[in-house]
Amino acid sequence: MARPAPISAGLLEMNKESIMGRQTRREFLKMTGFATVSAGASSLFTSCADTGQISGTRGNRPNIIFILADDLGYGDLGCYGQEQIATPNIDRMAAEGMRFTDHYAGSTVCAPSRCALMTGQHTGHCLVRGNGQVPLRPSDFTVAELLKEAGYATGIIGKWGLGEPETTGIPNKQGFDYWFGYLNQRHAHNYYPEYLWRNEEKVELANQVNHVIGGQDRTPGGVATKRVEYSHDLFAEEALNFVEKHKDRPFFLYLALTIPHANNEARFVNRHGMEVPDYGIYADKDWPEPQKGHAAMITRMDRDIGKLMARLKALGLDDNTLVMFTSDNGPHKEGQADPSYFKSWGPLRGYKRALYEGGIRVPMIARWPGRIKAGSVSNHISAFWDFLPTCAELIGVKAPEGIDGLSMVPTLLGRPGGQKKHELLYWEFHEQGKKQAVRAGNWKGVRLNVAKDPEGLIELYNLKDDIAEEHNVANRHPEIVARIEGYMKSARTPSEHWPLP
Repeated sequence: MARPAPISAGLLEMNKESIMGRQTRREFLKMTGFATVSAGASSLFTSCADTGQISGTRGNRPNIIFILADDLGYGDLGCYGQEQIATPNIDRMAAEGMRFTDHYAGSTVCAPSRCALMTGQHTGHCLVRGNGQVPLRPSDFTVAELLKEAGYATGIIGKWGLGEPETTGIPNKQGFDYWFGYLNQRHAHNYYPEYLWRNEEKVELANQVNHVIGGQDRTPGGVATKRVEYSHDLFAEEALNFVEKHKDRPFFLYLALTIPHANNEARFVNRHGMEVPDYGIYADKDWPEPQKGHAAMITRMDRDIGKLMARLKALGLDDNTLVMFTSDNGPHKEGQADPSYFKSWGPLRGYKRALYEGGIRVPMIARWPGRIKAGSVSNHISAFWDFLPTCAELIGVKAPEGIDGLSMVPTLLGRPGGQKKHELLYWEFHEQGKKQAVRAGNWKGVRLNVAKDPEGLIELYNLKDDIAEEHNVANRHPEIVARIEGYMKSARTPSEHWPLP
């Protein structure tokens, strides 16, 4: 599928056929056989994999659960070297599945990262390239639509960030049958909100919230003055209910948790932003309060992931379910959190809003008993935009044309010789003067202050020898710098919403 050119909010309802000749969603479904599959003719799938080999033990297409943490660092988990924060259930996932060493988020902040995950396009091509309120369009094809049209029940629980109420970008208009959580990123800062969304209806909660913070109205965000219902706990329960409800048919659950993101507004009321009902096992630690909160949030998340995994086993779904766990970007330094305290970035440099490794390289664990080798570790270079084509291959259909992702199925199933590799990974970031980054093999190029100097110097790092990006070797490898500069120019399409000079 050809990519549509970015369009203004006033053209959101433009007929899809007129957008750069892009096929309509219905034409795409007919091309792939989805329209007839949804009517029961599954034999018309256009196969791109031996589904007999990759299906679950019951011969069914696998259930897919994608768990996304929010601002969790590469070094925040025990299986990635963390020594102070307890994550036994996620560590068990890694011991029973595959741990990736070189997996990348879609961006270094939430909305564009999630857009890359949903659409299979990196931030040089996807619609949402920054944290602005730009909703997905009817023409944007998501992984949820791919799976829904293949007969999957589709649900998202947690944080969306790709469309406000009454826009074309809400989850129910982007392929999800069921939706519960926050639409707006700022709303998601507050773990004790007055309401959440269930599909297109508000669900009122017992919390009370002050929205005028620091003299500004920060609606729908704010700081709770009465804390009763903790949103993460509601998400954890909803996830269990979703799995239970759909246990008898293939399902896709996108569990987009908000932990351990901070409530950024809390700093204006002399409160740290690591909101959690209690500090649990860290209550008596001689740590600053924000760091107790940070650790307690992660361990609470780990606890609930353990409950979800136990429910899969109890329902007999364990061997027929692929579970993937990762984070939307690197660790934050907000709400008085200090990523250096627990070395949340691990051996990497930088944190959220950086295009150095610490801002975009994230933990990734995949578990599928009997299909993914237990205790395996992969250094395959992969990114969020690989998720859509991976799902396509898992269910035996072709991924749409014009995306940037490559299926990871060969790696997941222990056939690395059949794994296609990226020539390059590309990111652009539209805050802090605008930045670009490219990874090509072991080489990493970073350009800062693009808004002021679009032809500025490119920093170059050899990640094989310098994972911490401490030694800029651009002067020694001008030919590599020139190649990366060419990538930075060619790897993007113009964007009305997110221009670069």
